[in-house]
Amino acid sequence: MGNRVTREDFEWVYTEQPHTQRRKEILAKYPEIKTLMGPDPHLKWIVSGMVFTQLLACYLVKDLAWKWVFFWAYAFGGCINHSLTLAIHDISHNVAFGNKQARWNRWFAVFANLPIGIPYSASFKKYHIDHHRYLGGDSLDVDIPTDFEGWFFCTPLRKLLWLILQPLFYSLRPLYVNPKAITRMEILNALVQFSIDLIIYYLWGLKPVIYLIAGTILCLGFHPISGHFIAEHYMFLKGYETYSYYGPLNWLTFNVGYHMEHHDFPSIPGCRLPMVKKIAAEYYDNLPHHQSWIRVLWDFVFDDTLGPYSRVKRLCKLAKES
Repeated sequence: MGNRVTREDFEWVYTEQPHTQRRKEILAKYPEIKTLMGPDPHLKWIVSGMVFTQLLACYLVKDLAWKWVFFWAYAFGGCINHSLTLAIHDISHNVAFGNKQARWNRWFAVFANLPIGIPYSASFKKYHIDHHRYLGGDSLDVDIPTDFEGWFFCTPLRKLLWLILQPLFYSLRPLYVNPKAITRMEILNALVQFSIDLIIYYLWGLKPVIYLIAGTILCLGFHPISGHFIAEHYMFLKGYETYSYYGPLNWLTFNVGYHMEHHDFPSIPGCRLPMVKKIAAEYYDNLPHHQSWIRVLWDFVFDDTLGPYSRVKRLCKLAKES
């Protein structure tokens, strides 16, 4: 099973998250960055193309042997579905239609959700707000693994299993760490999603439905694109809780790799985050960052100092709702 990691608890800090102060400093020095905020006019067309590509793929896989259904789910469809989850991430910040069209953004996220096969977008929105507001917040940021995950998944083989099961933990962890009432939008998201699943099943049989759902589960698990789950906030260097990735997979993931920049300016769409780094280069160029998500996964599994406990945690005061 390998050697146990040396870390036996999270990295507890008693300071505020670094993004708030850096945002203030950058905006004071470079107020033109505000012009980057606002909707991405191309996002709705890119996402629509991806959704319809997956619907076409459903038709194409309906008569394939099961082994090829799973092959294409992992090699092709799952990549699109994972990318769509990251489009939903961007849409959750209202960058598809702007802050004044919040409802349009919510429903467009439901549309982007369709090839994923499982209702996701409304629940993600509900919890992702807390991830930004209370980064690393104990019992608030559900992106942080539980104590059980940190304690149990502490050897290379167990960490590999944990990576494979990432979709399961991301789905169940909020129900344990920070349960919230089911919203009307979540119910509507589920009704629309399962209706489309049933229509696809009625038209083309079971294989296209399995193609969609299996692609989602497989590619949110142990897959090169899933390296971003670890790269973003796992503490590879002591004292740093957010990391950017500047490699080529940003082309497939709406620049989610520009994660330091994203947490500094969540209202800037992914397509413009490279401009943030270019304008305020002195704030980012010397920060630790990743160049390979595959290397991130390798290091996470085989480096005994890394594991689910390798996260910064803090106690946060609940913000007053406006």
